[in-house]
Amino acid sequence: MARILIATDAWHPQVSGVVRTLDTTARLLREWGHAVEVIEPSGFPSLPVPFYPEIPLCTMRAGRVYERAHAFKPDYVHISTEGPLGFWVRRFCRRMGWRFTTSYHTRFPEYLHRLARVPEGITYRFLKWFHGRSSCMMVATPSLERELIARGFRAPIRRWSRGVDLDTFRPRPKTADEFHPAGAALSYPRPVLLYVGRVSHEKGIDDFLKLKTGGTKVVVGDGPARAELERRYRDAVFLGYRRGEPLGEVYAAADLFVFPSRTDTFGMVVIEALASGLPVAAYPVTGPMDIVTRPELGALSDDLGAAVGRALEEGEPEACAEEGARYTWENCTRQFLDNMVPCCGPVTE
Repeated sequence: MARILIATDAWHPQVSGVVRTLDTTARLLREWGHAVEVIEPSGFPSLPVPFYPEIPLCTMRAGRVYERAHAFKPDYVHISTEGPLGFWVRRFCRRMGWRFTTSYHTRFPEYLHRLARVPEGITYRFLKWFHGRSSCMMVATPSLERELIARGFRAPIRRWSRGVDLDTFRPRPKTADEFHPAGAALSYPRPVLLYVGRVSHEKGIDDFLKLKTGGTKVVVGDGPARAELERRYRDAVFLGYRRGEPLGEVYAAADLFVFPSRTDTFGMVVIEALASGLPVAAYPVTGPMDIVTRPELGALSDDLGAAVGRALEEGEPEACAEEGARYTWENCTRQFLDNMVPCCGPVTE
């Protein structure tokens, strides 16, 4: 059995696909007998990112990170994020002559440009430097791999897909005419168009909420734009955060999942929706274009309203559930293990 060190700046209580992926991967690795050490923000002083307060920015001394990494004596090191913890573990590996792997989860160049007007070129130069010494950079989809190669990323790239908790995200019976989420006082007319994710402008949620459609738009999640959007779009239903079984119930009770983001690298909520029997409407961008590959799974279009109409007409819940069930956490974790590179040996040049 292996000793695996994972460094991440994204961890609980943050709610994101990255956190869910790392947490589930670490849990399964431990269940399979591996020793896993996760260096994450809770053990260090931190400050909130000004324009993204859910993410802590660690302000620790490098020595504390070095001590933990050295004491664990890993066989493998994986650096999952490009923040302070990822930076210090990367630097430690370089000093020790250890090889390491990395993963590309988040389009920070696009997000930083949207939120703080940081030029994308500056951030991409940093990311190419950060991943450039990796023995393997893991990405979730073929389209993201092609994009990063075109941008000049040179680390060897391997696939690391995502998984779904199929006990939670599964088809369930629907009421015929109305949607009545648990904990809500009212029922809402169908078709129910569902969004799940961070309620913030960089996620493209405005594109979803301004659609002229029948039925009801439902938003699950929270974020800095929620109060503003609730005032502007009074016809939408904002349910706040839902987790576990309550979240699975909302997915299965809806009629269509709308994924309006143009900047996510995968979109775990897309496969959760499919596993729940929901067709998906989205833009033809990285993530959806790798997942929604047949008309029965939904529709992609630069006209999001047109995608919604086609997906409602052509989507087949049974085909969606069958496709979603292909994304298991066990397969995801096996991919991760197969991609790992022993840290002993020459540093990749």
